[in-house]
Amino acid sequence: MATSSVSKGCFVFKPNFKKRKTSVPIDEYFNNKGKNESEDSKLRFETYQLVWQQMKSETERLQEELNKNLFDSLIEFLQKSHSGFQKNSRDWGYQIKLREIPTAALVLGVNVTDHDLTFRSLTEALQNNVTPYVVSLQARECPDVKHFLQKLGSQLMDCCVDVESKEEENVQITQKMTHCSMDSLSSWYMNVTQKTDPKMPGKKRTSSSQWHSPPVVLILKDMESFATKVLQDFIIISSQHLHEFPLILIFGIATSPVIIHRLLPHAVSSLLCIELFQSLSCKEHLTTVLDKLLLTTQFPFKLSEKVLQILINIFLYHDFSIQNFIKGLQLSLLEHFCSQPLSVLCCNLPEAKRRINFLSDNQCENIRRLPSFRRYVEKQAAEKQVALLTNERFLKEETQSLLENLHVYHTNYFLVLRCLHQFTSSLPKCPLGRQIRELYCTCLEKNIWESEEYASALQLLRMLAKDELTTILQKCLNVFRSSEKQLGNTAKRIEELLAQFQSLDAQAKEEEDTSGSQSKGLQKTDLYHLQKALLEMKELRRTSKKPTKFEVLREKVVNFIDSLVREHLLPPETQPLHEALYCSAAHTLRERLNAAPRMALHTALNNPYYYLKNEALKSEEGCIPNVAPDICIAYKLHLECSRLINLVDWSEAFATVVTAAEQMDANSVTSEERNEIIHARFIRAVSELELLGFIKPTKQKTDHVARLTWGGC
Repeated sequence: MATSSVSKGCFVFKPNFKKRKTSVPIDEYFNNKGKNESEDSKLRFETYQLVWQQMKSETERLQEELNKNLFDSLIEFLQKSHSGFQKNSRDWGYQIKLREIPTAALVLGVNVTDHDLTFRSLTEALQNNVTPYVVSLQARECPDVKHFLQKLGSQLMDCCVDVESKEEENVQITQKMTHCSMDSLSSWYMNVTQKTDPKMPGKKRTSSSQWHSPPVVLILKDMESFATKVLQDFIIISSQHLHEFPLILIFGIATSPVIIHRLLPHAVSSLLCIELFQSLSCKEHLTTVLDKLLLTTQFPFKLSEKVLQILINIFLYHDFSIQNFIKGLQLSLLEHFCSQPLSVLCCNLPEAKRRINFLSDNQCENIRRLPSFRRYVEKQAAEKQVALLTNERFLKEETQSLLENLHVYHTNYFLVLRCLHQFTSSLPKCPLGRQIRELYCTCLEKNIWESEEYASALQLLRMLAKDELTTILQKCLNVFRSSEKQLGNTAKRIEELLAQFQSLDAQAKEEEDTSGSQSKGLQKTDLYHLQKALLEMKELRRTSKKPTKFEVLREKVVNFIDSLVREHLLPPETQPLHEALYCSAAHTLRERLNAAPRMALHTALNNPYYYLKNEALKSEEGCIPNVAPDICIAYKLHLECSRLINLVDWSEAFATVVTAAEQMDANSVTSEERNEIIHARFIRAVSELELLGFIKPTKQKTDHVARLTWGGC
């Protein structure tokens, strides 16, 4: 493209969109991943989509349920706050209230990445129930009051209810955007509400249509990031126009409500009528998500102990983000279906049984190669071993039976896990964890009854009072009643134990009555004889050591729970075919989620073949190929230097490596020109290393640079 112009100018060449490369569909990538292309890769991809869609819809439903109470209380607060403006009362109390801006301080926690989803749901709920005029602003959009009012005005005009009036005012919007003020916003609001009073359209308006002048709700998503001067000026200005521009503020707070008084002086905060709202803590949210997605038989997909621990550690020690946790769960699901050929059986039980009948010979061999299946075969009789290894039909029948046993194992596993959690969550110091996810990770890792924490928990259970035991047993009974098909005898056994506790109460009352009648016939005695009698009774109890009926029954309850744990809380690795349902790609997941950019940068510069896959870049350890990129050569040379690097020596070493084994035509390029080219390449490589943070200039020596990294990374 050539251009000619008399004067200097700037020319823009738009790219040709027809030449844009088409992206590879995800299903083709899924099919081609791995060395051996499986014949059922399409079916596995469809199964992955189905399972993930079900899990995604469940998380969305769960998010709505968790936010429902918070949103309902917010909507009630906004409706009450605006009722005074609607009544237009002349009462002195209402007049004072009209000078204060109703403000909801919404504390969402430090999981900032989840706030956008919460605010989107809140905006939709407010538009459906309170007002069509809902505006969300961020600190980066409002460096000063002018931009603040411009953003507020532009979004308000986009929220215009009547489409016809919006089209009529398109010309006025562009004019107001240049010099937007609170007076212009107030006049615009009065005009819009007067036009929409006779006929309010019903689109997305339920309860908000009952108000002739609905309020304007302004959501400040990141209140801590706003400049103090901007917030103060806006609050003072808007409080003076509150009688004609009914504004309601919602502060999105990530840290603490104290930040309001730190940012705003008393003269400004007194103009706000603040009410505090607290969202559900992210840890409780995580527990609920795990309970609905993993600790259930609704979804066949499960996580191994290492994979689950990686996701939980990222959540607890990095961002507290539920959305990132769900994305990690999706990644583990995708990795499982992509790398495990037998993940085709990770579906509901009837469908999995049907698919087993159509397994190919290669898939049957994959079943035989599973470590868990090999251990199962070794425990069988010799005749059955031969049949499992040679007879395809018998193998499929046995696989169906094992898969059904695996689903039954999960049902019993989660019931007993919840029961054990009811017993141990309220113990002192919580030896097995306060949250059920901690107990679940321990049970996934090993036989829990072999741990010291489990032994200490049983000791504490043997010290519980009768009221505590009966309350916990009643909760466990409710857990087992929720699934009467499995462990039905367990629920009956718990009912019998509760009945025995009730009979103990009846017997205790009878003994009290008899002892009371006997005490009436006793003669009066002095303090000395009373103390002597009590000491004799204490010595008699110590020597006899005969447990009471309650202690015997309590020991029976503890032994009963211990037997349930030993029978049903076996680790998943002990179950045949668990590899089909459990994702165990912990190393791959850690590489994808726990990004280590410094290590990746060192690998790319020290061994460019790792990423470029160019055979010419292959070299032995310690060697520097001259065909490597210039920055790689300079980086490997700088690793051999000490704290201060001499640029002259570095440049000579760089030129030696670059010109090694080079056969250049003497007529084409002279030695001086070649040296200038090599010197320019070296300067560029050093500049790139400085940009990446490996070196920096130093004032100690002018012709030296300081090295900033050590240990090879």
